[in-house]
Amino acid sequence: MKIKTILTTAAVVLGVGSAALAADVKVGFVYVGPIGDGGWTYEHDKGRLAVEEAFGDRVETLYQEMVPEGADSERVMTQMALQGADLIFTTSFGYMDPTINVAKKFPNVKFEHATGYKRADNVSVYSARFYEGRAIQGHIAGKMTKTNKIGYIASFPIPEVIRGINSAYIHAKRVNPDVEFNIIWAYTWFDPAKEADAAKALIEQGADVILQHTDSTAPQAAAEKAGNVITFGQASDMGEYAPMPRVSSIIDNWGPYYVERTQAVLDGTWESVDTWDGIGKGMVGIGEISDAVPADVKAEALAMMNAIAAGDYHPFTGPLNKQDGSPWLADGEVSEDGPLLGMNFYVEGLTGDVPQ
Repeated sequence: MKIKTILTTAAVVLGVGSAALAADVKVGFVYVGPIGDGGWTYEHDKGRLAVEEAFGDRVETLYQEMVPEGADSERVMTQMALQGADLIFTTSFGYMDPTINVAKKFPNVKFEHATGYKRADNVSVYSARFYEGRAIQGHIAGKMTKTNKIGYIASFPIPEVIRGINSAYIHAKRVNPDVEFNIIWAYTWFDPAKEADAAKALIEQGADVILQHTDSTAPQAAAEKAGNVITFGQASDMGEYAPMPRVSSIIDNWGPYYVERTQAVLDGTWESVDTWDGIGKGMVGIGEISDAVPADVKAEALAMMNAIAAGDYHPFTGPLNKQDGSPWLADGEVSEDGPLLGMNFYVEGLTGDVPQ
């Protein structure tokens, strides 16, 4: 696969014959999809642009898009470090081991890995509590489905994705006991053709609500063509499909974190941290709920959003059982982060097996 390289320099020209000032810090970004995907990578690149806007000529940014997870990503990270990057954000789960490997070779370079769990002295990890947004989506989906069939396009069977499925299902089931989830594993983060095929298959199976944990707008387009199917934007607002089929969205807001961590490098205060923020801290946003959603359902969804933001409600609150019927959370018990971070099971009521 050909990897596209873009180098963006933030510099100020001081007049005729004046040289551009050298940046104090160079920051790299490694992307799994194209910056025009309208979803995951698009929002990460908005974060990069926020860094440029915040620091001007003090910071130079560079990025590479469409970098496959695996050996290619390790090569790209190495190249960025050799180009003088002081801080490198690696923005997909499959970059975890490559990030650790390259960080060992460049101990003076700071690395930030998105959605992983392996840290080192010069490697931080960060993610967002996407499951909070899935709870709100599940509530709306359970209230609005007429067929009682909800389709879910899943990417890879990692804890982040399994958490999202469980959270959406729990909240759909609580407001609609008859609801069923059909899950298709696409085994891709970004492949519009595969995503469209998955959406079409789910719609043919009777789903009139489509949820996705993939990055393109292809499922939105498939639902729009089918008619009478609602969807939710993933990672970005995807508002071009509002008010139907896209009735709301989960929005990833990386800009403040990227600015904060770049500032720490500039200040010499950067250290390895583990960050997992959600609606309350603004890392997860809920896109405008369109008028296609009944007013009472919208009010309920917003009330849940506010309760989550305030810390008054946690989407994984018991009573909840695992898929096999064994107890997981007692009535009123809230899950600690550890089981969520390693989640590898479906909750009771979901059918099918979690792929291994």
